[in-house]
Amino acid sequence: MLAVILATDRTISESDAFLFYSFLLFSTIVFTVEYALRLWTCTLDERFRDPIRGRIRYALTPLAIIDIITVVPFYLTLFVEDRPIIRVLRLLILLRIFKLSRYHTSFDILKTVLYKRRWELFATAVIGATILITASALMWLIEGPVQPEKFGSIPDAMWWGAVTLTTVGYGDVWPTTPIGKMLGSLIAFLGIGLFALPTGILGSAFYEEFQHRKTQERDTPHTCPHCGKEIKK
Repeated sequence: MLAVILATDRTISESDAFLFYSFLLFSTIVFTVEYALRLWTCTLDERFRDPIRGRIRYALTPLAIIDIITVVPFYLTLFVEDRPIIRVLRLLILLRIFKLSRYHTSFDILKTVLYKRRWELFATAVIGATILITASALMWLIEGPVQPEKFGSIPDAMWWGAVTLTTVGYGDVWPTTPIGKMLGSLIAFLGIGLFALPTGILGSAFYEEFQHRKTQERDTPHTCPHCGKEIKK
């Protein structure tokens, strides 16, 4: 991934073109061999026991699809000349970051937290969308006659609403009338409170999940893999 990122810098890629190419070739071969071995040994899992259907079923799992997507683009670049579409395919190699989910529990914790708090997050998203549409409609009514090029429609005003609610404030669109400025200030304050909601929801959910896993790990007995006896902590 680091090699792909650095290779997008023309100065670096041109000065060390052979080094980057060699490293990408080596890593792609390693990932290809790894994918082939995973496909061959997946039948050890009860879910993929059938030699043919099991391997097809495994190849269609999300992580297996990511594995194949991250190696195919490099081989395509060996036979197709450099074009914009090839550059896009090369960036698919960055999907290898999702392979980390196999080796670290952080991704599993994130997935669990998002699933457990999905309805709370959905509710905050609905509230945010309601505020955004209402604010954009009001700003269109107030600023539309004054700045038709920036607030000429509700979709145009929604750009201002999005950057204001997120407190980014790019400064390319802003209200000029006194009422518009008052409304803009109110929306900015609402934006701070709006994004505090999902932050609190996810923060508490992460804490609860970590505590649950610590308790589960402490209460789960550890046994010797050879004799089967419980190992005292």
